[in-house]
Amino acid sequence: MEKMGWVLPVQRWVGGLAAVAALCCLGTILTFAPGYLSPDSLDQLRQARGMTPLTDWHPPVLSLLWRALIAATGSFAFMAVLQSLVFWGALWVLAWCVWDLTASRHGSLAVLGLGLLPWVLTFVGVVWKDVHAAFALLAACAVAFVGLRLREGHSRPVVRWGLLWLGVLFLAYATLVRKNAFLAAIPIFVLLVLALWRGPGRRMWVKCTAALLAALLVPAAAISLIAGPVQTHQSAQIVLDDLVHVLTVEELRSADVPTELRDRLVAAARECDRVGALSDAYWACYERPADGLRGDSDEMTSLWLREMSGHVPQYIQYRLQLFASLLFETGYQYKAGVTPNDLGIEVAHPRLEDTLGTYVQGMTEDMPWLFRGWFWLAVAMVLAIRPGKGLFSMPVRALGISSAAYILGYLPIVPATDFRYVYWPAMACSLGLLLLWLGRRATTPPRTASPGAGTDRTVTEHQPTDTGSRSPRSDAPASRQAAGGPAQAGPGG
Repeated sequence: MEKMGWVLPVQRWVGGLAAVAALCCLGTILTFAPGYLSPDSLDQLRQARGMTPLTDWHPPVLSLLWRALIAATGSFAFMAVLQSLVFWGALWVLAWCVWDLTASRHGSLAVLGLGLLPWVLTFVGVVWKDVHAAFALLAACAVAFVGLRLREGHSRPVVRWGLLWLGVLFLAYATLVRKNAFLAAIPIFVLLVLALWRGPGRRMWVKCTAALLAALLVPAAAISLIAGPVQTHQSAQIVLDDLVHVLTVEELRSADVPTELRDRLVAAARECDRVGALSDAYWACYERPADGLRGDSDEMTSLWLREMSGHVPQYIQYRLQLFASLLFETGYQYKAGVTPNDLGIEVAHPRLEDTLGTYVQGMTEDMPWLFRGWFWLAVAMVLAIRPGKGLFSMPVRALGISSAAYILGYLPIVPATDFRYVYWPAMACSLGLLLLWLGRRATTPPRTASPGAGTDRTVTEHQPTDTGSRSPRSDAPASRQAAGGPAQAGPGG
């Protein structure tokens, strides 16, 4: 009877969290309906509808997913609905786990509240690859937290492996939709494995890594062989930026490349200087031929390899200048509605759009540092170095390392200074700060009564193994619990 008296309040509170998350999800869907679309989004929608050929300029996996959703639902707007469902679903799972691990109602509500922060809510309904990558990484974190809840309940191996595959599928999608997200995915992958197995041995790490690679390489190969997207050599954009900003006009004029390309490079360098474009030369300054970069990419890459070795100081200065702009002059903090288009797509609820714009843009004026890359990089470094010794130190460190790796990974390749390139770090660090605070406040963990736990012990009652005995100590302090500290040595699983 005592246990039943504990179970009912837990179930009611978890149901209440689900209701709040569902209400927030519905509000998000209505506000962003039918999905905010930039020129990039519209280009991918045309590919999804078969109006233009599938290309690799933008991630084909997103266009193919969109195509499947249109075929299944008959509406392109379901992509924005799916984004909201994944986002709020992941936050609800995280809130449930935080409630299970801390018995803090305020803490679990605060997790859901993260979705309403202006620097997080701003892009929730924008169909962008950056948003998809961030939500997939967040969903993988939610799977890892489920692993933290279940690993003390002697869950069956099939459950652990099922969770692992679900987590690596989210991580693989994040990487397929945004290649540089691989740097952010690695710490989350480590968190996922350590959450499911207390002391994974070498063979377990090999198996888990093989699962991640399979989840990444098999879909990539299938898309390449079956869908056959047109190769656009989009990476040559970075090469073009370096050439027109590092080399002088005189050096470009004497470059050993075809005359037409040389003239375009010279004209681009002059135009970028005239308009003050520090990056994104392909769209801002370059006279694009009919085939885009496909005809020029090989020659530009060869020129880059020949010239950059002799312009190392200039190259480093340019890349540092551009990266500093991303950190300290971060722009495009809000995408307003739908870009004018020939598809007849408009925002469904203009007044809700105006309300959201006022909320986000008002915060960018009042607290601009919350939308700057430097702030989230600083928070990420703090979380990575000082994750605390509380209940959630392991997830906090993983989120910090993931965020820092993602931002620093842009140093050699940043194409522009948009806030969407810092979107995952802003979201992850917000979650990390909340977990750091909750972990330090948590002193006595609750008894879990969640279905499937398989035990009356608390989920966090992970005790270190003594070298001379396998018997766990029942009086170990909360600061030694597994959910908040490094994984202890144990069987390799």
